[in-house]
Amino acid sequence: MLLPRSAMSLVNVAYAPYLTWENPNLTSLEEQARTPMLGENPIELGLKGREQAYLDIVRNDPIYRKLLPRAFPDDTDPYTLENVIKAIATFERTIISLRSAYDRYRWGGDLSAISDSAKRGELLFSSSERGGCFQCHGGWNFGSVRVESDKSSNRNNGEGRGFFNTGVSTYSEPNRGIYEYTHRVEDVGKFRPPSLRNIAVTAPYMHDGSLPTLEAVLDHYSAGGRLEHPNKTHVLRPFRLTGAEKHDLIEFLKSLTDEELLHDPRWSDPWPK
Repeated sequence: MLLPRSAMSLVNVAYAPYLTWENPNLTSLEEQARTPMLGENPIELGLKGREQAYLDIVRNDPIYRKLLPRAFPDDTDPYTLENVIKAIATFERTIISLRSAYDRYRWGGDLSAISDSAKRGELLFSSSERGGCFQCHGGWNFGSVRVESDKSSNRNNGEGRGFFNTGVSTYSEPNRGIYEYTHRVEDVGKFRPPSLRNIAVTAPYMHDGSLPTLEAVLDHYSAGGRLEHPNKTHVLRPFRLTGAEKHDLIEFLKSLTDEELLHDPRWSDPWPK
């Protein structure tokens, strides 16, 4: 089934300020889990109205017959949707990425962990005059940073709260961003920047999956966005990247890949065929 938005990574989701591309009110993993399970626009897992049939499957599964009573020993009946949601959210909080080459370089003191090319790319990433990527992808997790709303200033708008319009599309329904919740015209097209950790292995990119490669993403941003839009963020403006500089930026982004996490058996299929 084709859905209107690209799937976000669950890596470090416990530290994400918001849990979807566009909903500023959804900050609980337990509450977020209800959306794909019970949501109808769009339909994802399609469990609404079929909750009991689903719980009967869980109750009769030989593995869950053991695991759920152990996880919820004080419940007379542990086979509830609330408990399933708690279990999913608890699992998601354990998916932590802090073992990339960049982490070893920046926080571990291993100066040889990343290449000279990646080091040059980091400087471009952090430059206000050139890349400026850090302005949307900030902090240790290289993602959107929550800013509390302030009715006395422009912080109450989408961009002030960590949502940005980057000129990706015309932003027609259903991809209108935080506008769907604020109903402020100036918020049309503003989406949450995802974490860039492991970004090299999570193509395609942007909220609508419209950019297939990191090269295409850099072309998009160096051009100042693909399309003009009245809400396009002021931090996005055209800048020139040489071929070597583009290579350096991509090498830096690749250094954010946590190979240990990607091959950690704890995240493998618990029921391999």
